[in-house]
Amino acid sequence: MSDKHFKVLFVCTGNTCRSPMAEGILKSILKAKGIDNILVSSAGTGGLDRFPASTFAVEATKHWDVDITGHYSRRLEPAMAREADLILAMAPEHVEYILEKAPEVRKKTYLLKGYPRPYSPLQERVNDPMGGPLEYYNQIYLELDEILRRIDGDIIKMAESSGS
Repeated sequence: MSDKHFKVLFVCTGNTCRSPMAEGILKSILKAKGIDNILVSSAGTGGLDRFPASTFAVEATKHWDVDITGHYSRRLEPAMAREADLILAMAPEHVEYILEKAPEVRKKTYLLKGYPRPYSPLQERVNDPMGGPLEYYNQIYLELDEILRRIDGDIIKMAESSGS
């Protein structure tokens, strides 16, 4: 393995619910597979820096032994998008924001539910559970987990083929 890591970036709005849950899930999947050459992070298009993950996001992930208690939000900066090897956004408005700030990242930016198809604003979003009950966070967790278990092999292959 080389010292270079393949970088996956999840993007949502506030970086306190969906993207931290997705980050935690993918980290857990990769750890269970013994994969250590992929760095997983997250950011928000409208978030503020240094807010903890929402209480229900922490609770939902904890139920499946995924720990995001150490997560703190960060606002998406164009440099983060440029440094990432793969960007997976939760909703069309996130992709649009990314492409407005860093148009050169188009080929590596996807709507999570649309991956691996090129981005289209008609693709389905991962709904934001913010303000909803714990049951809704659990539902979003399961949706993210299902998607990430379907595509983790692709991510691992991309990392291998990039020399990471």
